Amino acid sequence: PQSDCIAAEQLCLSDAACNATYRVLESCALAKARLLPLDQQSRVRCLHAELDLGDSSLLHCKCHRRMKRQEQCLRIFWTVHSSMTDGEMTNTSPYENPANEEHWKTDYNKLAALVSGKGCSSQLAGGATNPCLKATHVCNLSKKCVRLRTDYASICTRGAGSEDICDRRKCHRGLRNFFEKVPEDFTKRILFCPCQDELCGERRRKTIVPNCSFQYNTKPNCLWLLDSCLEDHICKSRLADFQQNCQPADTSPDGCSQHSRAACLQAYMGMIGTPMTPNYISNSSVEVSLWCTCESSGNQKEKCDQILSMFESNKCL
Repeated sequence: PQSDCIAAEQLCLSDAACNATYRVLESCALAKARLLPLDQQSRVRCLHAELDLGDSSLLHCKCHRRMKRQEQCLRIFWTVHSSMTDGEMTNTSPYENPANEEHWKTDYNKLAALVSGKGCSSQLAGGATNPCLKATHVCNLSKKCVRLRTDYASICTRGAGSEDICDRRKCHRGLRNFFEKVPEDFTKRILFCPCQDELCGERRRKTIVPNCSFQYNTKPNCLWLLDSCLEDHICKSRLADFQQNCQPADTSPDGCSQHSRAACLQAYMGMIGTPMTPNYISNSSVEVSLWCTCESSGNQKEKCDQILSMFESNKCL
């Protein structure tokens, strides 16, 4: 049975054979994290250690999106599966299947219908001239929502309009705190409020304070963003989750290979507050993108275009 990786690690460490195998995997993961080159013999040793885990719960463990000690859980997952990410993207998510997390499944299916234009008579859109402003008022009714929203807004706007540069890392952490700790009924209203005019659209686009969390003075190459992401356990995990749940498919009715646009929207929200934070590209559309370019990508142009197209022309998303 699947268990969370923290519990699975404890179980493994209590068994001598599993403990020894896991220590090998830890040294392999550490070498990769420090960008130390592994010779052929070391790579084979690392791969054999992963295979030696067999059917142990450690090999099949997962993490939950809102669990305590999430970073520790993800570190364990990538230690066990370090062979999957050798500087490349993977679509194997370390997170539990959203279908098994009932509170996500229900909320996000309702949200998917709302975003697609169905159910516009709902209280979220009903009678509001600016649904994004209304969503902010709804947030203000919750002490936790208004506190965490104020926290990230304060961090992300510090230094704006002066020569100071905002602290992007702290801004991202504040955004992740908001989207992870505040109930989805509040966060999804603010991020996905349906707009009919540009004033509303501007408020929606500025939800994540893009001057700090999203934009750089000049657009970096998308491959640089990817490298930054793969060096971070949280971002690497969110990207794998996004890859798995937002994989497009021509034959699927909703355009998603996993047949769940709801899970894709959840995975999209998970990307906010990482080095690969996406956002709306204008005040007048719901199109999203990364803040990066594929110019000067050389012989990696195709790989770069692939990264950008995950957001810009993804029919599932």
